[in-house]
Amino acid sequence: MKNNSINSDQRSKVVKLLPGFNCGICGYARCDEFAHSLMKSGTELGKCKFLYQEIFNENRNELEELLREEHILPAEKKPVGLLDGYEADFILNPLPEESSCREVLYPFTRKVLKAGDVVRYRPLGCPIIHFAKILDEDNGLITVHMIGPCHRIDPDVEFDYMDIGVCMVGGFEGIIDGKLPAVGETIRFLPGHCMMQKVHSGIVVQLVGRRAVIEGIDLKVWAPPIKG
Repeated sequence: MKNNSINSDQRSKVVKLLPGFNCGICGYARCDEFAHSLMKSGTELGKCKFLYQEIFNENRNELEELLREEHILPAEKKPVGLLDGYEADFILNPLPEESSCREVLYPFTRKVLKAGDVVRYRPLGCPIIHFAKILDEDNGLITVHMIGPCHRIDPDVEFDYMDIGVCMVGGFEGIIDGKLPAVGETIRFLPGHCMMQKVHSGIVVQLVGRRAVIEGIDLKVWAPPIKG
């Protein structure tokens, strides 16, 4: 009886934290029906599309915490960079059907760059040479996908690329795996394709659902590393 009472109280809290639109998009006619199914693990929080709008960030975060307390969601485990041991707020994964997060680069070269070119460069502050394919060029800025160096070190494979030297990484775009931040928030994140598994920092400038644009990228992270 005690557990049932607790669950009833928690369901009431869930209903209050939901948008309350009774829109039916989640598959239930009313928000209280969705809350009941949610507490019984019969549906997922992501079915409520309105919760992933920025105005409901606080409600969603509180709901996720409540569901963890009830063991409906697993306990949150923040990712940790393998190279530096810093804790990240989330992992940034590629957009659907894409091989890596999108990166916006500031190249210091005067070479003419265009979509479709393959370039070799080193990000400022990173010791690893990267290979990438240009997706877009806009007034000197290039948006790229990583394609190496993992499969670009075979001397028997011929390929064409342009060496553009050092580039500054200005932004990332991808899908957040973890707790959603707020627009304007300074965050620490781990790019899913990072070969060093190095935690980056930046500012969230755009957020649509879990798709985020992060700018002001820095490899310096102002936080102590996690001690094992």
